[in-house]
Amino acid sequence: MPLPFLTADRAFDEAAEDVALPFDDRDRWRRPYRPGPWRVGAAALVLLLASYVLVAAVIIAVAGTLSGAAACMAGAAAVILCALRLLRMGVWVSARGLRHVSFFVTRTTPWERIVAVRTAQQPVRWLGLPRTVQGQALTLITKDRAPADVSPLMTTHNADFLARTEAFDRAADVVEVWADEYRRG
Repeated sequence: MPLPFLTADRAFDEAAEDVALPFDDRDRWRRPYRPGPWRVGAAALVLLLASYVLVAAVIIAVAGTLSGAAACMAGAAAVILCALRLLRMGVWVSARGLRHVSFFVTRTTPWERIVAVRTAQQPVRWLGLPRTVQGQALTLITKDRAPADVSPLMTTHNADFLARTEAFDRAADVVEVWADEYRRG
């Protein structure tokens, strides 16, 4: 079963350097990078937990308690949905705008409202935890927001780019090019 949200489009990696937007269908939402190993590993561990809960549901159903089995199945379904949402998190681009998908909230910003998308050196959270380290962040500045209250779209220390600074640079460059292209048009 193909999972299109799990892998980035190969065209981002295989595109020539002089072609920044190598797509015919630009209305489709795309992630300009592959999910990082930390994100995929965490989702795999969550899915492993879901498999144990599903096995427990089968054992409970065989033992004769269908209401308990149904509760375990519902719990496993919730855990699987959490793993899928974890894999879907990140920055997505299309001709309509820029979409920032976090675990609980998805924010879509049309290109017309975007003033700038830039990379900045600043303190960033390490894997989303409260601990901060010095790193780079891709920030989005919109017309109705002050630059001081801008949260980063992606950082060099999040689950996608930890210990992968080249991948962060490529992804940030692609998002900046999409922003420049559509803010002009």
